[in-house]
Amino acid sequence: MQAGEKRVARRLESHLEDDYLCWYELPVGKRQRYSDFIILHPLRGLLLLEVKDWKLDTLQKIDRVTATIITPNGLKTVSNPLEQVRQCTYQLINQLQKDPQLIAQDGRFKGSLLFPYGYGVVLSNITRSQFDRHNLGDVLPAHQTLCKDEMTESTDPEVFQEHLWNMFNVQFPRPLTLPQIDRIRWHLFPEVRINSAEQGSLFPPVDGAEDAETLLPDIVKVMDMQQELLARSLGEGHRVIHGVAGSGKTLILGYRCLYLAKLLHKPILVLCYNITLAARLRELMAERGVDDRVCVYHFHDWCGEQLRTYHIDRPAQGEDYVERLVKTVIDAAEKGTIPKGQYGAVMIDEGHDFEPEWLKLVVSMVDPETNSLLLLYDDAQSIYSKKNALDFSLSSVGIQARGRTTVLKLNYRNTDEILDFAYRFARQYFHSSDQDENHVPLIEPQSAGRHGPVPAVKILSNYAQEARYIAHIFRRLHEERGLPWSEMCVTYHSNWMGETLHRCFKAEGIPCQWLKDSRSKKAFKPASNLVKLMTMHSSKGLEFPTVAVSGIGYMPGKNTDPVTEAKLLYVAMTRATENLLLTSHQESEFLHKLTHEATEPAL
Repeated sequence: MQAGEKRVARRLESHLEDDYLCWYELPVGKRQRYSDFIILHPLRGLLLLEVKDWKLDTLQKIDRVTATIITPNGLKTVSNPLEQVRQCTYQLINQLQKDPQLIAQDGRFKGSLLFPYGYGVVLSNITRSQFDRHNLGDVLPAHQTLCKDEMTESTDPEVFQEHLWNMFNVQFPRPLTLPQIDRIRWHLFPEVRINSAEQGSLFPPVDGAEDAETLLPDIVKVMDMQQELLARSLGEGHRVIHGVAGSGKTLILGYRCLYLAKLLHKPILVLCYNITLAARLRELMAERGVDDRVCVYHFHDWCGEQLRTYHIDRPAQGEDYVERLVKTVIDAAEKGTIPKGQYGAVMIDEGHDFEPEWLKLVVSMVDPETNSLLLLYDDAQSIYSKKNALDFSLSSVGIQARGRTTVLKLNYRNTDEILDFAYRFARQYFHSSDQDENHVPLIEPQSAGRHGPVPAVKILSNYAQEARYIAHIFRRLHEERGLPWSEMCVTYHSNWMGETLHRCFKAEGIPCQWLKDSRSKKAFKPASNLVKLMTMHSSKGLEFPTVAVSGIGYMPGKNTDPVTEAKLLYVAMTRATENLLLTSHQESEFLHKLTHEATEPAL
């Protein structure tokens, strides 16, 4: 921001109430024209402002179309700022008018936008008396111009707001509704759009074959205001986002990748623990055309790639191979054989599955000049760690995020019924705790209020019957309700269960993809029209409208930690966005607790 823009921003923050929304330098339309500020108010409407730091002796000449100003490189002719913001405004208005749900259907303004709009100029270094004395009102109408002495800290907020709203020609009697505001945000800022048509799409279509403006959905899904604020303003330095399952952490990470890919010269590194999640994120980056600048790996694959790139021998296969692989990379980085600071930015998804020494290594890979690191975390989903809770501080591994941490509590993925069912089970094994921001607390999720069927628990006589029952339900959903195969997933606890499921689905003629090993997980394509069969561990970070969780009777195992197993089951259940089915054929501690939480409706 220039000095004048900063002053305007401070005044908007201090002199407008909380129901105003303000954006700085949003692109408007396909030609990427910018206005400095866009302001939206439910009753007042939409206002675009262009800020100029010109002084009187800077401004040589101005007419209704152009202005000639003195610059360090000599005289320069630019657009009249009012004409500049006018063109920008009508470019945006033309876009909004294509949305039928933003058009008045009756009354005086039938066929027009549901809200007023205006535009104006801020002269941050010219006072009102100077404006009048030099007859600037001949080319910049006085009611559409805000001057230096009208935006001081001591200016009365009501007087300041009156200057802004005098820039409107009309006023409307009815305020905008929240869904209408969300539709405006959907148009203003495409990256907040959540495309729920298929599991893999977090972003709007690429400009090209189909114009997004012709594909306006009847129901618009967008990030909430907190998510949008995070995505747009994470800024420099280390950042930590504590978010419950389904709160949009991966959405924010995806937008951040797109944003930084335009700015940074060095590549961006995205790491996670889960192979299938890495495959999904890699596909997303390829879809958006930034895969040449964004490197996505699951952590151990990245370690192997570092050893290959810098010609360092891998440890021999055998006991503790994974631990020795990581140690080899850490030692090589300490010696300088593997260089530090390789990446312009590093982002860690599902960071709760990372060991402290892994995090310390990854932090060292951030370029000190950019110092851009984002850690996304939900301790309720830490299903791989041998520990029950985080027992180290983030600062101890080099993550300096004190004062730059954010908590996301709203769950958007699951229906109220699924979230309530899953959390009532899980809270019996782990509890919310208020720790300081240098640690990672367990966060109780809050529902966004979406509703659907109550989860069903079905008890059968053996596992083969579980598999056949799930196949029967999935076929019925496909044939009777038209659900695509790609929107269904079966999770299981042990590999032998996957084999039984795969055999059963094949026998039933149901197309499926079995993620049985590292190779098939890396080839995972969320959008392919196949039922996905995967372990509960592999489902982490993914979502599907319909999920069946099988083999509940084997949980928790005899030699396993009930808390870790409860987290694993919680992760599996919260993969379902609409329908959740759980099956078992034998009694277990978890089944007993689940049957006390569930009714038995049909899907």
